[in-house]
Amino acid sequence: MTLFSALTAARQKIDRLDARLLLQYATGCTHADLLARPETPVIAPAYAQFAEWVERRAAGEPLAYLVGETEFRGRVFQVSPEVLIPRPETEVLIELALEKLQGLEAPRILDLGTGSGIVAISLALECPAATLVAVDVEKGAISIARNNAGRLGATIDFRHGDWFAPVAGEHFDLIVSNPPYVAEDDPHLALNGLPFEPRIALTDGDTGDDGLACIRHIVAAAPAHLQTGGWLLFEHGYDQAAASRNLLTTAGFKTAFTHPDLAGIDRVSGGQL
Repeated sequence: MTLFSALTAARQKIDRLDARLLLQYATGCTHADLLARPETPVIAPAYAQFAEWVERRAAGEPLAYLVGETEFRGRVFQVSPEVLIPRPETEVLIELALEKLQGLEAPRILDLGTGSGIVAISLALECPAATLVAVDVEKGAISIARNNAGRLGATIDFRHGDWFAPVAGEHFDLIVSNPPYVAEDDPHLALNGLPFEPRIALTDGDTGDDGLACIRHIVAAAPAHLQTGGWLLFEHGYDQAAASRNLLTTAGFKTAFTHPDLAGIDRVSGGQL
């Protein structure tokens, strides 16, 4: 079996780019190798791994889980089925956070539901003067996030617990979160690889609800953990912007706003205490 024949066979089952990337991961070859030396033999163990990955990818399993990593803001993050796969739209949350941090000498930041740690780690590396605390209810997620921080050189205080419980009595200049916000009965949960991702990170599990339960809790509890003038920013669904702004206003936040992602979809809402 050569690189060319392995790739040709895989393309009958999965996307061309996915097939190429999986073959590169399985064999250690580069894209240039595939182009320049397609006749290179593939050793049996590498081909067995590649064939297994192709079948799992054909069944809908996300590529990031197969290879154990993905890229976000130019950095490679480890992922597993214990955490959500980073999405490009979450970059909006980070860009807005960096904007609100301007002018603060040593801000304290809290990341709620950190998952793989992409938000906390990105902010720690791009705002070195900040002190970061990151919380997640899943121990597996905390372990992955801690590994990512260590590999990427980010200093973060990771804590295990439910939302604000691990930071009782503490105050922050900025609170950020990408919480579960998909309604439990939303048909999208059965599409695009989502059945393979941790359901607890996607939805609050409340059948018949609007997906806002976690956001309601975060918005209501955030004022007790923010400095005067502090900001709360959180990601939400495409149809939750108006409800999110109403929650912020009711909780005492001023200048409640919503910002779209690069596709023009309402993605992040926030307000200042």
